[in-house]
Amino acid sequence: MTENNALTPFRIDIAQAELDDLRTRLAHTRRPHPVPGREARTDFSRGIPQAYLSELAEYWRDGFDWRAQEAALNEYDQVTTVIDGQTFHVVHVESARPDAIPLMLNHGWPGSFVEYLHLVPLLTDEFHIVIPSPPGFGFSTPLSGTGWELARTADAYAEIMTRLGYERFAVHGTDIGSGITGRLAATYPDRAIGTHIGVDRRILGLVGTTFPYPEGLSADETARLEAVRATATAERGYLEMHNHRPDTIGAALTDSPVGLLAWIAEKFATGDVGAYRTPDESVDRDQLLTNISLYWFTRAGESSAQFYYEAEHSGMDVVMAGNVPSGWVVFDTDPLVRRAMDPGQMIGHWTEFVEGGHFPAMEEPKLLADDIRTFFGGLA
Repeated sequence: MTENNALTPFRIDIAQAELDDLRTRLAHTRRPHPVPGREARTDFSRGIPQAYLSELAEYWRDGFDWRAQEAALNEYDQVTTVIDGQTFHVVHVESARPDAIPLMLNHGWPGSFVEYLHLVPLLTDEFHIVIPSPPGFGFSTPLSGTGWELARTADAYAEIMTRLGYERFAVHGTDIGSGITGRLAATYPDRAIGTHIGVDRRILGLVGTTFPYPEGLSADETARLEAVRATATAERGYLEMHNHRPDTIGAALTDSPVGLLAWIAEKFATGDVGAYRTPDESVDRDQLLTNISLYWFTRAGESSAQFYYEAEHSGMDVVMAGNVPSGWVVFDTDPLVRRAMDPGQMIGHWTEFVEGGHFPAMEEPKLLADDIRTFFGGLA
């Protein structure tokens, strides 16, 4: 990592031709033939309902204002920098306080830096905010080549903080971002002030694979755990495609905006069979479509899926830095989460909320901001 260390100012400016092309493609969407008995389906048991998808696509075409969202995004300072041949996009918002703590916010899929933008104003009184986009996500595209997995990305993120002038820093992450967070702290424990991880009850889907079964479960607890695991298994279709066939699904995600819309928006629905909340009921519709538009304009549907393939085939395990202070916050919680993830209650800061879900920065930004502030404030 001895190449040009320049931080190049960046502004988003999507060409009008790209906006026109998106609108044209949405206007000429080929829709499936309706299936009798399923036209009025509103739950997500078979995936995103076609009626809801059609309405959301029409709003994306005729009601959504990308230029307004683009202007709002450009209110935040952004830079690009090249590390190990790969361009990285970074949102960097400095606090007015000279003694503010540098805080890196790490997102996963299908998120982007857009995911954190409601959170940023709630934190800049105490933190300098840094939001890097992983290789293949957002404006950290196009990919420079294969091999961008968690460890290589964590090394690049450490270099980003060096280039920004931050020797020590705090780290928060969700989804894939929590994996980057853990590896970053494990590799650079002297630089990490602490790690703060956001999860939801769906992490119980990893019990039996990544994490062992909790001991001493009652029959009711076992049944509840198996119900969550069954739901997680039903939602693994995208994961298996990303892990093993990113080129195949990538073609559809790059060529069809409605295909991309369905692939991503479905992940923002929450709840169980018969009791789903639509993505609109979970997050702000314009923020959701800004996030999806970013995937479309940068062709990141394909390249972000490659990150999963690289991680799956890297042979690396999930790691956390045992000697770095760690805090967890659980949204849409279940008591079994701590039983499974922290059976010895070794994690000193543990917070649970019944609100929110997998995208807390979009769903419950104030709760998340308060917990980040509380955790890192206790380490100062």
